[in-house]
Amino acid sequence: MLNKITIADARKKLSNILNRVAFGNESFVLTRRGEPLAAIVSIKELKLLLELEDQIDIEDAWKSKNEPGDPIPWEELKKELEL
Repeated sequence: MLNKITIADARKKLSNILNRVAFGNESFVLTRRGEPLAAIVSIKELKLLLELEDQIDIEDAWKSKNEPGDPIPWEELKKELEL
């Protein structure tokens, strides 16, 4: 379940919110002036999100590996990306 709460209210109820997230499988969107700014989610949900992100990165890497053309040397790519 996704709940919205203002940052001001979240400050007042932080302990309760954290317990609901950690033990009640709830999530909260923190808002300021009605605009969403951040979210509080359980570690379980965060790990799932990170795993999904990794899976997408792996799929993208395989797609690019199979694209035609010459590979770009790492040093050249770093310069291009300003890393």
